[in-house]
Amino acid sequence: MPAIDNRPSWDAYFMEIAALVARRSTCLRRGVGAVIVKNRRILATGYNGAPSGIAHCVEKGCLRETMQIESGQRHELCRGIHAEQNAIIQAAYHGVSIQGGILYCTNLPCSICTKMIINAGIHELCYNEGYADELAAALLDETQIRLRQVSLAEKTG
Repeated sequence: MPAIDNRPSWDAYFMEIAALVARRSTCLRRGVGAVIVKNRRILATGYNGAPSGIAHCVEKGCLRETMQIESGQRHELCRGIHAEQNAIIQAAYHGVSIQGGILYCTNLPCSICTKMIINAGIHELCYNEGYADELAAALLDETQIRLRQVSLAEKTG
């Protein structure tokens, strides 16, 4: 039986799950995973990829890469749905309220996802790595959403 001090903290636990979810991504540029949690219970997960029944970028190629679009720009020119969007959609599809929840994500969200997170009532956003979207940062600055960086290297707590 493992020693109790080897247990990951809750933050590390949920961020590691987000990283595992990201492995399902079909994006050719960046695999992202998201987990929505409330009261230390997982409510929904999501990864970035094409909508159900639509060919993925790994099959069709990346339009954004072909057009040489920089990261953080022109999000609408993509076959995929972002991880955060998929997690929010999954919760809605199954009738699960995420209001007051915490979103763990492998990356900071883009401005489109940020707007959805705000309106979904998420009260805390934990991320592992940053993302180049100045509008997302400006929007988050105007909210009461708690923003925290959580390292995947964190193990105990």
